[in-house]
Amino acid sequence: MSLQAVAWGISVAGWILSPIISKLLDKALSYCKDDKKNTLSNLLANVLPRLALALEAVEAVGKRDIFEKMVRGLKSAFYDIEDILDELDYIRHQRQLDAQAKSDKKKKGKINVDAEAGPSKQDISIEAIMTLPGALNCRLKDNMRKIKVLLDEAQSIIPLAELVDKSKKTKRSGKNVSAKDNNSSTPKVKVTGRDEDRSRIAEMLRDTKDDVDPSSSDSKCFSVIGIYGISGSGKTTLAQHVCKYEENENYFDLVIWIHVSQNYSACDILKEMFEAASTDKEACPDYISLDVLEKELQKKLVGKRFLLVLDDIWCDQDDNEQKLENLLSPLNLGKRGSKILATSRNKDAFSDLGPGVAPNVFPICDLDDDVFLELFMYYALDSTNSDDSDQMELRSYCAKIAQKLKGSPLAARMVGGQLRKKQKDVNFWRMTLDRDLLNETTGAVWWSYQQLDEQVKRCFSYCGIFPRRHSLDRDDLVKLWVAEGFIQTANPEEDLEVVGQCYFDELLATSFMQPGELEYNRGKSCYVVHDLMYDLAEKVAGDDCFRIENGLRRQVPRDVRHLFVANGEMLPKEIFKLKNLRTLIIHVMEWSESTSEIFLQKVFKKLRKLRVLTVKYTCEKIRGRIVFVIPRTIDHLKHLRHLALMLPVNSKLNLPGTLTKLYHLRVLNFRGCSELVFPHDIDVGKLSNLRHLSLCFPKMTFPNIARLTSLQTLELFKVRIELGYEIKQLRNLNKLQGHLTIADVGNVKSKNEAHEANLAAKTRLTELKLVWEHGTASPEVEAEVLEGLCPPMGLKNLEIMGYQGLEYPSWMVGVQNGAPEYLNTLLLCKCYQLGPAPELFKCFIHLRELVIWRSCWEYFPDNVKDLKWLKILTIEICLNLKSLPELPRSLENFTMVDCERGFTKSCNQVNHPNWQKLQHVKNHIAYHSDDS
Repeated sequence: MSLQAVAWGISVAGWILSPIISKLLDKALSYCKDDKKNTLSNLLANVLPRLALALEAVEAVGKRDIFEKMVRGLKSAFYDIEDILDELDYIRHQRQLDAQAKSDKKKKGKINVDAEAGPSKQDISIEAIMTLPGALNCRLKDNMRKIKVLLDEAQSIIPLAELVDKSKKTKRSGKNVSAKDNNSSTPKVKVTGRDEDRSRIAEMLRDTKDDVDPSSSDSKCFSVIGIYGISGSGKTTLAQHVCKYEENENYFDLVIWIHVSQNYSACDILKEMFEAASTDKEACPDYISLDVLEKELQKKLVGKRFLLVLDDIWCDQDDNEQKLENLLSPLNLGKRGSKILATSRNKDAFSDLGPGVAPNVFPICDLDDDVFLELFMYYALDSTNSDDSDQMELRSYCAKIAQKLKGSPLAARMVGGQLRKKQKDVNFWRMTLDRDLLNETTGAVWWSYQQLDEQVKRCFSYCGIFPRRHSLDRDDLVKLWVAEGFIQTANPEEDLEVVGQCYFDELLATSFMQPGELEYNRGKSCYVVHDLMYDLAEKVAGDDCFRIENGLRRQVPRDVRHLFVANGEMLPKEIFKLKNLRTLIIHVMEWSESTSEIFLQKVFKKLRKLRVLTVKYTCEKIRGRIVFVIPRTIDHLKHLRHLALMLPVNSKLNLPGTLTKLYHLRVLNFRGCSELVFPHDIDVGKLSNLRHLSLCFPKMTFPNIARLTSLQTLELFKVRIELGYEIKQLRNLNKLQGHLTIADVGNVKSKNEAHEANLAAKTRLTELKLVWEHGTASPEVEAEVLEGLCPPMGLKNLEIMGYQGLEYPSWMVGVQNGAPEYLNTLLLCKCYQLGPAPELFKCFIHLRELVIWRSCWEYFPDNVKDLKWLKILTIEICLNLKSLPELPRSLENFTMVDCERGFTKSCNQVNHPNWQKLQHVKNHIAYHSDDS
C-alpha cells in the first residue's frame, strides 16, 4: 500500500466529514423542499460516515478508480454549493446596501459619500433565509441531484470494502498486540551524531540554580528539560543515549525510564516508577487507592537525586481527564537537583506538567549530512567485505538514496532495514533508488497528521501550494486560510484570524512547521515546512493544489483549486480554462503596459471563482514611473476575499469604482506602489467586510474609510485638508491592531479635532507613529493636537517625528490617567524645540529602548538612571551634551552620534568624567561623521 493511496483515502474521508462540509450541507438543505430535504438528510447522515470509513480502509484502494470518480463528483458538488451560497450572501449584501441607500435618501434628500464621517448604521436588515434567485436555484437543484445519485451509488459499493476490511480485522485479531510501546532505556538502535546534544543535556541536568530544596515553601525538588520534534526525528533515541550515559556517570541515585503515550493510566505509570525505584526490583503491590500508592512511592524517592525520563507525553485534551501533573505529585520528597527529562511531539505538552513547572524546552536538531549517511549505511550494509566490488557499488547507491530520505532517522532505519535484507540483489537497490521513498518513511509522521483537527489538516495541506522551503509569514498565511474558507467557528463574534493563528501555532508546536531565518526587511519571523512534512502536504492536497515552477513539467490538473506560479513567463494558456480555480498566486510577473491590463481582463472574465488573487510585478526592463490600471471588470470576481497587487516602487495605480462591488473582500494589499488614484465618487464604505488594508506611501491613503469598522490593519493614514481624509475618519475604527502611522498630523488644527481620532479606544494597537510634515500650525497648536492624540493604554512602541511643540502632553508625563505606562520603545525625532522633562521618565519607567534623534537636548535628566529596564540608548545630538548623567546598569547598547561637529570632536566625549560608569556596556559607543 503506497502512502499516496492511503493519504488520498484518509484525507478525503476527513474532508467529507469535516465541520466545514457539515455546516455547508445544513445551510444548503435549508433551501430544499421538505420531502427532498428529508431524503437527502437521511442519505447524508447514513452514507457519508460509511463512505469515509471505506475510504480510510486500506482495502478500499482495490476499488480506488470507482471511489476516485465518486469522490471527485462529491467534491465538485460541495465546492459548487459553497459558491452558490457565497453568491447568495453577495446578493444579500447588495440588497442591504440598496435598502440602506434608500433609507439615507429619505432622511437626507440625497446620498453624499463625503458626508459626515461615521459608521454605517446598517439599520435595514435582510432576512437570513432568502428565496434563491432562479439561476442559483437551478444550480443548487442540479448539485443536490448529483449528490443523491453519487450517494445511491456509494451504497452499493461501500459494503464490498466493509466486508473485505472486516475479514482482515478478524485475521489480525488473533495477534497479541500490546497497546503500549514498552521502550527501555537501553538503545536498540545506533546512536550517532548526538554526542554534542547529550553533553548539552548533561550540563543542564547538573544545573541546580532553578531547583528548590524540599524543605523550602516550594516543594518541588526538580526541574524539567523538554525535547520536542516530529515522530521519527530521534527524540527517544537521544533520551536513551542520555540515560545510558547517566547510568555510567553515577551522578543520579536513580534513573527511571517511563514511556507515557497518549492514553496513559496514572496508576500504571506510578507502579512502574515504584518498581524502577526499588533497588531489589520488587513488584509493586496492588494498593487499594492511588493515594496509598503515591505515599509508598514517596518513601522510595525520599532523599534520593533521581532522573525521571517521561518519553512521549501528550497534551491533555480534556480538562476532566487525568492530568500529567498528577504523575509528578509524589516526586516532591526527592533530593535537590533531581531532574525530569521529557520528550513530546508537541511543544505545548510540557505546560501540562503543572503550573509550577517552567521547563527548559528545545527542538531536536537535524543530523549533519555526513553523520546521517553514516547512520543510513549502518542500517543498510554489513561492515564486512567493505572492499568487495558489490559492496562498493551498494555504498555508492547508499549516498544517493540517503539524499532522498530528508535527514529522517526513522527513514534511515526503515529503508535501510529493507535494503539490508537484499544486499545480494543489486537490482533491488537500483529500483529502490528510483522509487518514491516517502512511502516507506512516513508512517509515524502520517499517524501524527491524523491526530490533527480536520480544519487544521486542511490548512496544512494548503501549504503544498508553495515551493519547497518557501518562507511563510504567519499572519499572511492565516489571512489566506481565512479567505479560502478553511476557518469557521460556531460563534459569529469570534475573530477568524485569531482562530487561524491558533491553528498555525498547533502546526508549529507539533513540528509540521518550523522557524526559518528572520526576514530583516520586514523585521518579522518567517517559517518553513520541513521537507518530509512538505512531501506529506503534497500527498494529502492531491490535485487541489498545484505549482508551476522551474523544472516542473507536469500538466496542470483539470480540477485544481489552488495554483502557484513561480514566474509569469511560465504561465500556460490553459490557465484560463480552469473555471474552478480559487487561488492564483503569481510570484514574479514582468510588467508591460501592453500585456498587464489584458492579462487582468482575462483573469476577471474567465476565473470568476477566485477567492485569492496575488500578483507580484517587476519592471526590470522599464525605467521611469509606470502607470498601472485595474480594469473595471474586476467586479466579476464576486467571491474575491484577498487581493494583493504588489507593484514596483514609484508606480501609480488607478483604481476603478467597481472595486467597491467586491463585498466579500477582506484583504487589500497594494504594498509597493507610491500613489493611488480614485474615481471622485468612490464609496469605500461598501467594503464593510474589509479587515486588512496594506499601504506604504502617504499618497496611498484611502478616502472615506470611516464606515470600515471591521478594519484591523491600517498601516498608514495621511491627514489632508479635504473631505474624506480628516483625522475623524479614524473615530470608529476601534478594531485596529498592530502598527498605525498617522502622517501629516500638522493638518490637524485643534485639540478637539485630534480627540475625534479616538486613539485611546483602539486598545489593540501596539505601535503608533505620529509624523508632522510641512505643517503651518503654531507650536501652541501642535502642543494641543499632541495632547488630544492620547494613545491606548496597551501601546508598546511610540514614535513622534517632526513635532515642534514646546511641551510634552499630559499623558506623557503621568498627569493623565490611561496613558501607556508600560511603553517599551520611545523615539523622538526632529523635535527641535522639545527639551528633556524629568516627568517623562517617571511615566515611562518600563522603557527598554530610548532614541533621541535630531533633537537639541543639551542635557539628560538625572533620573534617567531610574529606567531599570532600559537596554538600548541611542542619542544623536545637534548641540553639545553638557552633562552625561549616571545611566542604568541594565543598559546593554549605548550609541552616541554627533553629526554636527564631526568625528574628531566626538572622540572628546570619551573623556567624559562619567565614562567609567559605562564599562558594563557591551557595545560602548559609536561615532559617525555624517547622516549615514
